Amino acid sequence: MARTVGIGIQDFAKVIENDYFYVDKTDFIREWWESGDDVTLITRPRRFGKTLNMSMVEHFFSVDHAGQGGLFEGLSVWRDEKYRKLQGTYPVISLSFARVKEVNYQDTRAKICEILRNLYTKYLFLRESPVLSGADRAYFDRMLEQEISNTDATSALYQMSDYLYRYYGRKVIILLDEYDTPMQEAYVHGFWDEIVAFSRSLFNSAFKTNPWLERAIMTGITRVSKESIFSDLNNLKVVTATSDEYAISFGFTEQEVFAALEECGLSEQKEQVKHWYDGFIFGQHRDIYNPWSILNFLDTGKFAAYWANTSSNSLAGKLIREGSRAIKEKFEAMIKGEAILSPIDEQIVYSQLGGNEGAVWSLLLASGYLKVLSSESYLDIEEGEEPKYELALTNLEVKLMFQSMIREWFKCDETNYNDFIKALLLGDRKAMNVYMNRVALNTFSYFDTGNKPSEEEPERFYHGFVLGLIVDLQRKYVITSNRESGFGRYDVMLEPKNPKEDDGIILEFKVRDLEDEATLQDTVQAALRQIEEKRYAEQLLGKGVPGGRIRCYGFAFQGKKVLIG
Repeated sequence: MARTVGIGIQDFAKVIENDYFYVDKTDFIREWWESGDDVTLITRPRRFGKTLNMSMVEHFFSVDHAGQGGLFEGLSVWRDEKYRKLQGTYPVISLSFARVKEVNYQDTRAKICEILRNLYTKYLFLRESPVLSGADRAYFDRMLEQEISNTDATSALYQMSDYLYRYYGRKVIILLDEYDTPMQEAYVHGFWDEIVAFSRSLFNSAFKTNPWLERAIMTGITRVSKESIFSDLNNLKVVTATSDEYAISFGFTEQEVFAALEECGLSEQKEQVKHWYDGFIFGQHRDIYNPWSILNFLDTGKFAAYWANTSSNSLAGKLIREGSRAIKEKFEAMIKGEAILSPIDEQIVYSQLGGNEGAVWSLLLASGYLKVLSSESYLDIEEGEEPKYELALTNLEVKLMFQSMIREWFKCDETNYNDFIKALLLGDRKAMNVYMNRVALNTFSYFDTGNKPSEEEPERFYHGFVLGLIVDLQRKYVITSNRESGFGRYDVMLEPKNPKEDDGIILEFKVRDLEDEATLQDTVQAALRQIEEKRYAEQLLGKGVPGGRIRCYGFAFQGKKVLIG
């Protein structure tokens, strides 16, 4: 009989006690303990079982769960007597920053202080213990107050480790889940420097200068640059998506997924499940599946973008929407199923995300939106160069998520956007001008990076617009941008998949040169001359589109004004 599939349960004891569907990941306990690493940082995309595994580790080691070894009966780690003796023998500090998603530094700091205050409330019995001095009790009381100073807050884990060590006579294990959630929010909302300073002090005292620390695990989506918050942590073992350590401890292997499908009577769906949800790669292990999507499919038997829709994808959207022309061009290619080549750096430097293309792809890789198909080694490249990675969208679920995201970009002006597309297909230039100006007026600033206003550099706008065309017209057209044809590189080309029924379309974009062009109409004519002189139509002609079925349009930009001719 198939076990009940519990959705969203992150408490290990609740899963086991209710005999909910569970894939045994207790080998992680043995692998981690035998590694001997002081502080382990493990990065995985969201909804990959990080929180459930941290709960599992807490239930295994914590003195709070001594005598609860029955939870592990029948699981892999319990077969070893050495580990049975370890259960319930260490004081464990367990924290999560998963819900720290505030939009300013003051509220973020307050939320972290609330988490620390709750920790001290949990161990309130320590305050009355004779192992604490008067000064210790005074500090304890300050941690229970509504307002906590920076000095007290950043020392909170250090001090609690000391108190627990004195009380239990054993060093502590610290588990910090989703450590980087506040940092991602800080980058999106513009308070990065403040949260970095706070986090650096907190982490240094907890994980570096803490003599009462036995071991620690931190989990998150990204490996934030060592220079940002881990500058003093030379005892940090980092495990990322390209590492072999713990590769199958987070996420489901294909064997585990197929066994689950058989248990639930869904074995005939194996190939479709693979098409939708396979694609994650950790170290040398391929065919890893996202647990959230698989559990939801097991529960409903229906295919949907479960993982991609679980929470805000605001950072991914921001990086692509406000990215450079090159970023948008490569993203266009990936939406169409192609792969790109780029160097990556798994130490995410948030300050570089605005202008470093490799940093953007690195964060999207860490977040699970991209996968590595292949990579160069340092032996294959010239000295001083960085190896390039072949990157692609992870799977169908991720592709559908991004397509939906692109539609959302234009939703604020959906009517005018859709009317422009209709006018374009009909060849109604007058209507195209009316609707394109409305779209540009309402959405130009949405694609602005803040460094160079969109009014002066429309490339970010029109490449975002091209992404919209790809989503809405890809059934009828092969859409390309900035590709070679004839004697130059056109801006946008729509190649009809059925040239007997649909016209080919070439779009060329130009910003008015105030010195050389008296009017926007002059700019339009310059764009049309470029299409003709550079013979951009050659590619369409070569694909069998008759010359009489090729329409060319010049787009002239001045501020938020657009003229199409």
